[in-house]
Amino acid sequence: MAAEKQQARLVIIGGGPGGYVAAIRAAQLGSGVVLVEKDLLGGTCLNRGCIPTKAMLACAEVVETIKEAHEYGVKVGEPVPDLKAMVERKDKVSAQLRNGIAQLLKANKVEVVKGTGRLASSNRVVVESEDGEKVIETEKVIIATGSEPARLPTFDFDQPAILTSTEGLELTEIPKSLIIVGSGVVGSEFATIYNALGTKVTMVELMPRILPTEDERISQQMKRILNKKGIEILTEVTIEEMVEYRPDGVKARLSTGDVLEAEKLLVSIGRSLNSSGLGLEEIGVELGKRGEIVVNERMETSVPGVYAIGDVVGGILLAHVASFEGMCAAENAMGLDSRMDYDVVPACIFTEPEIASVGLTPAKAEERGIETRIGRFMFGGLGKALAMGKGQGFVQLVVEASTDKVLGCQIMGPHASDLIHEVALAIRMGVTAEAMGRTVHAHPSLAEAIMEAAEAAHERAIHAAPARK
Repeated sequence: MAAEKQQARLVIIGGGPGGYVAAIRAAQLGSGVVLVEKDLLGGTCLNRGCIPTKAMLACAEVVETIKEAHEYGVKVGEPVPDLKAMVERKDKVSAQLRNGIAQLLKANKVEVVKGTGRLASSNRVVVESEDGEKVIETEKVIIATGSEPARLPTFDFDQPAILTSTEGLELTEIPKSLIIVGSGVVGSEFATIYNALGTKVTMVELMPRILPTEDERISQQMKRILNKKGIEILTEVTIEEMVEYRPDGVKARLSTGDVLEAEKLLVSIGRSLNSSGLGLEEIGVELGKRGEIVVNERMETSVPGVYAIGDVVGGILLAHVASFEGMCAAENAMGLDSRMDYDVVPACIFTEPEIASVGLTPAKAEERGIETRIGRFMFGGLGKALAMGKGQGFVQLVVEASTDKVLGCQIMGPHASDLIHEVALAIRMGVTAEAMGRTVHAHPSLAEAIMEAAEAAHERAIHAAPARK
């Protein structure tokens, strides 16, 4: 039986936060769009990453709030987490958002084709599905195939006790103990979730400190906070060998010679890019050492008419970056001239307390030879934070000494993921610490901490004691 044939101005392979956003933007510009997705709309972010983990973190936060209710003058019984019900709630949230994406694509007249896409040429996409093979002739292609959790050969992922982040979101019984390999964003968020549910969590980290890509002050404070919650953290340590796999647990030998035992082991050591099986090398698309698709600032690959976005290009592996890259690629595919700018990209970690950063850290500014002033304000000195019972953490502003422009910000504290965007806009618009500090902020509010940090850069924060000289 001959393959079904179709024509489209633009074909997008992958319906995650990069692909579906690109599809909608191209449709807004008047293009006919076919979006090819082999699994679920929304990709990893919506179904196995960002949204499910935030739904589970919300459940964990409720548990923690009930445990601390007596501190607010409220008497309640000991909370009893129901992991199965939490997972069901998480799945409902994802399903609701998936349905919303489907409706948006339909409203923008984007055709969604279920199947696995690959490039037969720069203007021909072959889609394999349960119904057979379809060939789509097209003018332009955007590849948005994302990434998957990396799998180290040390671990047998066929064993039920070994988890990636995907399986970590599907458990329906709370494990009594959990080893987490890696203390980056994913590892730290899962530690927060399962610690709140009563699991004994041990984190194993190769680097000298947890959250190794974050500002050192944040890393140190977060370690103290996690330790206080009862989470054991082992740094500069690796798992050299899995000693035993059992239906009810594992034993692992560390590089120190010690043996750890737990009911489950979750591996969170990065992502593997989904660039194989797409026919890229056959048509001449250049790939990097990690299998990343090489693109320029217009998201163009080495083959004219073929674009790539999101995790598969191996840049900043964040959903919101993929979305902006998707809009950039779609606009260029439709004849506009758009370019990606990665200088101002907020990054957030949804631990308790939250962490958020944008722009330069003090260390990165020093590496670039930029003389800076640091403005810092502790949430413990902020009325709104104390009223909420959330006094841990701080705001840190990195300010260029010669121009007074804000170059970066690191926040650890309540609603850090929301607060960071005031500073992101300030950096993008070239705002000075003087202007930020002299902008009236509502009282009582968490945003006052940013104002006070800006004033602290000029040694005139009102609600902080003067620095010792």
